[in-house]
Amino acid sequence: MSVSRARATAFDVLSRVEAEGAYASDILHRELTAASRSKALGSTHTMHAAEITSPDAALATELTLGVLRWRRLLDFLLARQLKKPPSGGAQSPESLLTRLDLPVAIALRMGLYQLLFLKRIPARAAVSESVELVKRARKRSASSLVNAVLRRAASDVASGEAPGVIAAAAKLLPQTLSSAERLGILHSHPTWLVERWLARLGEQRTIRILEANNRAPRLTCAIRDINRREEILASLEKAGLHVEPGAFLETAITVRGGSAFRTEAFGQGLISIQDEASQLVPLLLGVRAGERVLDLCAAPGGKTRILARHAGEAGVVVAADLHPHRLRAMREQFGRLGMLWIGVVQLDAGQPLPFRPTFDRVLVDAPCSGTGTLARHPEIRWRLKGGDLQGFHQLQTAMLRSALDVLAPGGRLVYSTCSLEPEENEEVIAEALKLRDDVRAVATSRIAESLSVDLASGVNARSLLDTSGYFRTIPGIHPTDGFFAAALERRS
Repeated sequence: MSVSRARATAFDVLSRVEAEGAYASDILHRELTAASRSKALGSTHTMHAAEITSPDAALATELTLGVLRWRRLLDFLLARQLKKPPSGGAQSPESLLTRLDLPVAIALRMGLYQLLFLKRIPARAAVSESVELVKRARKRSASSLVNAVLRRAASDVASGEAPGVIAAAAKLLPQTLSSAERLGILHSHPTWLVERWLARLGEQRTIRILEANNRAPRLTCAIRDINRREEILASLEKAGLHVEPGAFLETAITVRGGSAFRTEAFGQGLISIQDEASQLVPLLLGVRAGERVLDLCAAPGGKTRILARHAGEAGVVVAADLHPHRLRAMREQFGRLGMLWIGVVQLDAGQPLPFRPTFDRVLVDAPCSGTGTLARHPEIRWRLKGGDLQGFHQLQTAMLRSALDVLAPGGRLVYSTCSLEPEENEEVIAEALKLRDDVRAVATSRIAESLSVDLASGVNARSLLDTSGYFRTIPGIHPTDGFFAAALERRS
């Protein structure tokens, strides 16, 4: 029996995510885009290229990201069926991999995910193709184990929607587990992260975050030219996509029912894929035509495009990044969009910058843990460790200090992350303000004024700002990724 194109792709991507530390969404996009183009050209050089279809691409994506999101719960249920289950129920997220070869663990996870969460897939197909996957990976001796474990594990918990699966699995947990351990297993997150959120946010908000992280996020697009909005919407609908307005911005739309990447609007640069919170962050700067703007950690360039649109060709816009390959990609992107006035510079933002303090506006979208994007990048939750946060804090603080040095008197700086953690957010801002008596937080009313210009009718800018005047979105509470941003200004 052969393995379907979708399952083979998902298996290969999951293998690379585990073995190479790669990011699933990046590999999936490259694999499926390359295969689609190869098919269109009649090529068979890309593996399985001739077989790629839209349903295959959708199933491969569902399997890859679904297995990564639910990995800990899947491992808990699978481990119960192995000959030597761990004591108690609180095995670490890596337990299955420490006891089985990687191909076997991935095949088991994929099989059980289909049995539990994908009711449209026949159980027989889910089990038999998982067996074929281990044979394909030259682990034929494990085929009988995969067959037996999947059939037994599926009998533990009936298939259905996530709430039903969680409720059934909860009955299998020891009553002695802590609340964080219990929630960590049932909602498939590391216990240390759940403990942090419980302590700071309480149980209700934490559960909302956990649930949001295990749902596929909305696919949101940014419209480049608002004056062509109706034309762009008509083009997307003609391509078979279902289009809805964004939650906050006139320039934001959400799409479903197809691939936005394959549309004419995307190919012509009329839309870009960008979460709505990410679109909101650069608006906090209040960039005006003709101003000098620095985007210090610019790649992949989505926020730079928004800044450049506001500064216009009369402005000076500099996009900086550390990595040459990301700079090349941005140059190509800006050239394709005709934004030739954007300068692209390679530099280390954690070191003193080669500029004088002449920028009216500076954006520091700092590298971070990414705990606000765990629905979009589920593998992060299994890689991140509590000790990593201090390292991010030190890098972010160094970047913010460097950025403040090149901010002109009277200028505004926005510091942002896609993290929910205070070490990377409020604590970075507090440290910077403590060291600079010429820098202060921008008044909440002025931040709201900057945001209001681009918000959709009826949206209150203050609803996106907390009591400290910080911009903040939280998964499960807002229909976006989790972002934090603070606006600072240098006294004249």
